[in-house]
Amino acid sequence: MVFLPLEDPILIFSLLLFIILVTPYIFKKIKIPHIVGLIVAGSVIGKNGIGFLQSDDHIKLFSTMGLLYIMFIASLEIDLVDFKKNSHKSLIFGMFTFLIPMILGWWSSKYILGLPKLTSIFIASVYASHTLLTYSIITQYNISKNRAVNVTIGGTIVTNILALLVLAVIVSSKGESSLPVKFWIDFILYIAAFGFIVFYAFPKFASIFFKNEKDSVAQYIFILAMLFLSAYLAKSAKIEAIIGAFLIGLSLNPLIPKTSPLKNRIDFIGNAIFIPIFLISVGMLIDFKVLFSDLRTILIAFTMIVVGTTSKYIAALFAQISFGYNKNERNIMFGLSNSQAAVTLAAMMVGYELKVNVGGNIVSLVGESLLNGSIMMILFTCTIASFATERGAYQLSLQEVKNTEPSDDNVPEKILIPISHPDTVEELVSLGLILKSNQYKNNIYALNVISSLDVNIEEEMLSKELLEKATKLVAATDQTLHELIRYDTNISNGICNIVKEHKISDMIIGLHQRSNKTESFLGKFTEYILNYCISNIYIYHSVQPFNTLKKLIVVIPEKADKEPCFTNFILKLINIANHASVKLIIYSSDSINKILAVHKKKHSFDVELINFIDWDDFLIISSKLGLNSGLLIYMSRPGSANRNDALNKISKYLYKYFEKYNYILYYPEKFKL
Repeated sequence: MVFLPLEDPILIFSLLLFIILVTPYIFKKIKIPHIVGLIVAGSVIGKNGIGFLQSDDHIKLFSTMGLLYIMFIASLEIDLVDFKKNSHKSLIFGMFTFLIPMILGWWSSKYILGLPKLTSIFIASVYASHTLLTYSIITQYNISKNRAVNVTIGGTIVTNILALLVLAVIVSSKGESSLPVKFWIDFILYIAAFGFIVFYAFPKFASIFFKNEKDSVAQYIFILAMLFLSAYLAKSAKIEAIIGAFLIGLSLNPLIPKTSPLKNRIDFIGNAIFIPIFLISVGMLIDFKVLFSDLRTILIAFTMIVVGTTSKYIAALFAQISFGYNKNERNIMFGLSNSQAAVTLAAMMVGYELKVNVGGNIVSLVGESLLNGSIMMILFTCTIASFATERGAYQLSLQEVKNTEPSDDNVPEKILIPISHPDTVEELVSLGLILKSNQYKNNIYALNVISSLDVNIEEEMLSKELLEKATKLVAATDQTLHELIRYDTNISNGICNIVKEHKISDMIIGLHQRSNKTESFLGKFTEYILNYCISNIYIYHSVQPFNTLKKLIVVIPEKADKEPCFTNFILKLINIANHASVKLIIYSSDSINKILAVHKKKHSFDVELINFIDWDDFLIISSKLGLNSGLLIYMSRPGSANRNDALNKISKYLYKYFEKYNYILYYPEKFKL
């Protein structure tokens, strides 16, 4: 017989999993964000509903983990390159979307709702924060590089950090209305010490760890440990744990590529378990019946909805006027910034649990009425934001389609990775994931060629193991890899035939390891591939994981822009910069740098352009390489437009001076005669 509330941990966890599974599907049908659905489900099964569950230690543990996780993922989603590129406008919009809600929020809380001073400031900071909940709509319409989107993302960093700092002061003050000078000195010192550890020490430590540990499980556990350690240190520094979770996400952001298996694991486990249970636990605290019986709660909910929505719209309107944007871009900025979800929930839960002294009485900073009102605000703002973002994104996508001219360069991308050694599979596949464009989902091919002259069972088993390892790596990013096994009398010939048969656009191969000094730098196998394969070829020499690189020096010879594949090469550079969060330092001629400058304005990536034409001084570049640096050289083939005799010396330089660095040799596609 089952008694309520449920006490069996197996039964409790089963119930939670079924709720997580079914609720988003139901609410998707009625076009309400699933985040609201899980909160509603929590209120139904909680003490104020049917009473299936009570908030015991098990629920609180998962809830705390979800609370920290939701802040961590929110900061990982932020594109720091976009923020740097639009830092001026992002700062302006960030101040608009922080100050306007703060002012209106404080005034309405104090004079309309009659809340205490400290609670009014806290609620105002809640209005100021927002979550990029509707960003998925932006990606669906493929307008993520729009200027309004980039500015809004940057503004999100500004307003959320400022709102969290307000929260930190409130938590540290413990409800005291007047704060002595000593409090501010201690607060600043704690913040400075914590910032040094999180933004300097932890990234250094993480970089060393990723260089030496390639096991995917160990990497995830390490990230999880960093998250909770940072949250604990934040509490030790007398600021709130969610601030530590948010800031460690910003700190580790460059080390976790957006397309990597690690990032996918972080998102998957958080979105599947921790965050949904946190949302359900929030719902268990809510009593929706109060909304229909308590006029005070109705007034609070109505005020929070109106103030939250109006203040964010005014901020977007001011930004539109200041930057000269159109109404569709304004709708985008309003839609992205109006969603009160993750940060709002996190802050409200902190306020609900924080006890302060009001008139000699110890009470919660945020009472149940405010908590219920905030849930209604989340419901309405998320719904309004979805409609606003959808409308603006649709119109902007139509506008971009009209302005896009047809181009012959848009050939379907297919990336081939020939693999033969277990030790090189992971690095080659990782580079393939970094190079690939987001618009292509299942365009990576892994190939193993078996000599048809001497086929044996061991070779076939090894081939299947290699391909299976590559498949698992790609599957970890929610993509599909095409496994290819080829039987041929000549391995090089087999690869070239696969390139022709599958119309491969790009191929990645590992650098040949010389067994003696008489061998050529590339080796006979690679030289055959370069002579007879028509695709773009990337020859990769790996010393450390690509995600640990901070900058990539790219050297491009004169006249490379005359080749038909040059635009494709630039797009690959942009993919590298964005997917691996690495800064590009490009050495090239003035004419090519002008072309790159145009792409820099059009696309968002971190790049520095340097004029360079004297290839006899190539070794000067070696002095620019430092710790965690890599090199990419645009090479040439016989008959190429950029044929340069100085390139013949590159192999000698690489072997002698660049062995300890990651480098890529790019060979453009052969002309199809």
